[in-house]
Amino acid sequence: MAAPRIFGMAFGLAGLGGTWVTAGQAGHVPVIVGRALMGLAAVVWLVSAGWYLRYVCGGRGRLRADLEDPVASPFVSLALIAPMLLAAQGLAPYSLTAGRVLVDVFLVLTVLFGGWLTGQWICRPMELDRMHPGYYLPTVAGGLVACASAAKVGQTRLAEVMFGFGVICWFILGSMIGGRLFHRPRLPAPLLPTMAIEVAPAAIASVAYFALDQGRVDFIAAALAGYGLLMVIVQLRLIPLYARLRFSVGTWAFTFSWAVVATTTLHWIDAGKPAGHLVYTYLVLAAVTVLIGAIAARTVLALARGELLTPSSPASGANSS
Repeated sequence: MAAPRIFGMAFGLAGLGGTWVTAGQAGHVPVIVGRALMGLAAVVWLVSAGWYLRYVCGGRGRLRADLEDPVASPFVSLALIAPMLLAAQGLAPYSLTAGRVLVDVFLVLTVLFGGWLTGQWICRPMELDRMHPGYYLPTVAGGLVACASAAKVGQTRLAEVMFGFGVICWFILGSMIGGRLFHRPRLPAPLLPTMAIEVAPAAIASVAYFALDQGRVDFIAAALAGYGLLMVIVQLRLIPLYARLRFSVGTWAFTFSWAVVATTTLHWIDAGKPAGHLVYTYLVLAAVTVLIGAIAARTVLALARGELLTPSSPASGANSS
């Protein structure tokens, strides 16, 4: 189960880069910082892709096992979703055509993979206990990131299509995932970090909507913020569970989730400009940077100790849940 989750590192760094780009475009920080983080995320994605290819080629049937595993398969989608962010916010400002082409390529791959995976969930028997918030990734995160990315490269109609794709999948999957979390046994420890993903759908939808609507705050933006606020408060109650977790590559589930919450918060601060808004902006930016920076530093330490890239087999990952 650990192998596909390696792409969460690039996804989280791209999310942090997006937060800094948002602050930079508002004139609060140098935008080059966000672009540099996007570049770092691109390097991490390339290294992760190389490592994952080596992993799947190192044993017969590993890729198929990951794609068919009811626990691990949603995380594979991150390999396709992260490049859309990188292309839209890291490459497109320097080469719009190249950025648009990459956004479109990975958007199509994301839609195809999300559709295939949804069909697999329908066709094959699946125990409710094996569901987890990572199930939002292929279609909800994929669709809404695709929306924001397409809007950034000037493809508004395509962005609108992907907004519907992501939001409707969010409504459908949200009821099932909520039922699993409310009524079934607690997630096993390796999957507890995925509960941080619960804050992400409303925040990604907000960022996507702002990208479509030129940052305007209206009824839809406010409604998304209301649900997002609830999910942030829920996370406060989960802190005692998180505090007992051991560090693993799965810890990166916290990174993009909170980066996109920070990005949404910056949009709201910039739109309302309350008294002291610059202080609030820098506090939000500092908090999310420290969080993701600490996880990145702990990752480097784990790599140095040889503790990070030792994936369990997909089968064992599934059984643990």
